[in-house]
Amino acid sequence: MKHILLALLFLCSISALCQTDNITTQLYDTYENYKESTIGKRRIKHADIQPLIAEISANKAFKVSTVGKSIGGKDLSLISIGSGDTNVFLWSQMHGDEPTATQAIFDILNFFESPDFSKEKEEILANLTVHFLPMLNPDGAELYQRRNLLGVDINRDALRLQSPESQTLKRVRDSLDADFGFNLHDQSTYYNAERTEKPATISYLAPAYNYEKDINETRSNAMKIIVFMNEILQKYAPGQVGRYNDDFEPRAFGDNIQKWGTSTILIESGGYPEDTEKQEIRKLNYVSILSAIYTIAKKSYENIAIEEYEKIPENDRKLFDLKIEGATYNLKGKNYIIDLGMNQIEVDYPDHKSFWYSSRILDQGDLSTYSGYETLDASGYTIKQAKAYPKTLNSFEEVKALNFKDVLKQGYGYIRLSSFPSKHINSPFPVHLIGEKYKIPELNLMPGINPTFFLEKAGVIEYAIINGFLVNLKENTINVPNGMIFR
Repeated sequence: MKHILLALLFLCSISALCQTDNITTQLYDTYENYKESTIGKRRIKHADIQPLIAEISANKAFKVSTVGKSIGGKDLSLISIGSGDTNVFLWSQMHGDEPTATQAIFDILNFFESPDFSKEKEEILANLTVHFLPMLNPDGAELYQRRNLLGVDINRDALRLQSPESQTLKRVRDSLDADFGFNLHDQSTYYNAERTEKPATISYLAPAYNYEKDINETRSNAMKIIVFMNEILQKYAPGQVGRYNDDFEPRAFGDNIQKWGTSTILIESGGYPEDTEKQEIRKLNYVSILSAIYTIAKKSYENIAIEEYEKIPENDRKLFDLKIEGATYNLKGKNYIIDLGMNQIEVDYPDHKSFWYSSRILDQGDLSTYSGYETLDASGYTIKQAKAYPKTLNSFEEVKALNFKDVLKQGYGYIRLSSFPSKHINSPFPVHLIGEKYKIPELNLMPGINPTFFLEKAGVIEYAIINGFLVNLKENTINVPNGMIFR
C-alpha cells in the first residue's frame, strides 16, 4: 500500500509539473506581448521606472507604497498584488550595475496587468501575495556602479545595517515575514558552467544559513524551486545553468534572509552569446520566475527531490570574449606557440547611459582549459605588429572616407591625425587614432595591454584583432564597435 501511495504522489507531481511546463512554453512564446519596451537597455535609471510605477499605481489590483529612500533621496517602492496567505518577495538591483531582473520585474508586472492567462493568474493571486521591490540601489544605478553612495556593498550590510537601503530591505522582509524570497542579481559574463565551454547564463544558489550548511525545510524548499527552474531553463539554454558555492557569508542578505525563515533563491544573470544588453537573459528571467511563482501557488514543487540540486554544475570562471589558440609569436628572434584570452571591457560614458570598449589581454600561454564566446584556431598563423597608416589625415571625415578593409589588409591598425575633436574620447572607427608625435610601442604581448595585432599566414594578413575584436579579412563585415585614441 505504501508503494502505491508513493507512486500516486509521484504521478500527481509529474502531472502538476507537466501542466506548469505547458504554461512555461506559452510564457516563452508570448513574451513580446509583455516586454516593457521603454527599458530596453541595461543602464536604466530610477527616472526610467518612475512612470511605470505611477502607471501601476493607477491599477486597483496593485498596492504601491514608498517603503524607504536611498542615500541620494530616491524613493524605494514596494509593489504588491494578490490576496493569498503565502508571501513571495522579490527584490532586484541591490547592486546598481545589475539591472537585468529589474527589467524582467516590469515585464512580469505587465503580465499581471494583462487579461491573458486568467486561470493561472487567479490561482496565483488567490494563493499568494507577491511583492516586488525593484531597484533597491537607485543611486548605484545612476552611476552604473555596484555600491551605493556610501561606498557600501549592500549585500554585505545585513548585520550592521548602516545603509538606508539595507534597513529598508530588512524592514520589508520582516514586515512581510515572507515565505519565499527571490534575490535577483547579475553576475560576470565570464562565468561558465563547470567543465563546459558554455556560459553560465543563469546561476542559482539556495544560500546556507550557517557555517555547517545544514538543510532545513526553509532551505530545502529553496533548493526544490531551483531544481524546478533549472529544468525550465534547460529547454531554452541547455547546459548553461550554474550553481554558486554555498559557503556561508554571515554579512550577506541572502544567507541571513534564509536564516530568518524565508526560503531564499538567489538568481544571477550571466552571459549569453551575442546578447550584450542581456535581453534574452531578461526573457529567461521572466519565464523562469513566473513559472516558479506558479509552482509555489500550486505547491507542485513539494515532491521534487533536493538531490537534483547538487547535480547542477557549479560556476567556474574560464570564459573570455575572444580566445586565440595556437598562434605563433616571435619574441627576440625565437618563435613560441601561445594562446591569448581577451575581454572586451566596457567603459561608461560620463552620463552612465551608454559605454565604449577598452579591451585587454587577460591571460596568455596555455589556455587549453579556457573557452571563448568567440574562438579562433590560429595554428599556422603568425602574430604581426599593427603599423601606422603612412599618411597623416586632418579630420574624422578623411578617416571615415577610407576603405577600412583595405587598410587592415595592409596591416595598418593606427591612423595619425593632425588634430582631434575635443568631444571624442575613443575612435568611432575600426582602427586606433594617434597623434602626430605618438610612437607606437613595439608589440610585447602581456596581460593588461590593449589587444591590437594581425594574424598572417604565408605572407598574407587574414585576420585583424583591433581593440580585442576579431576581423576576418576574407569577409566583408568589420564588427569593431570602436577603436582607441592615443594622443
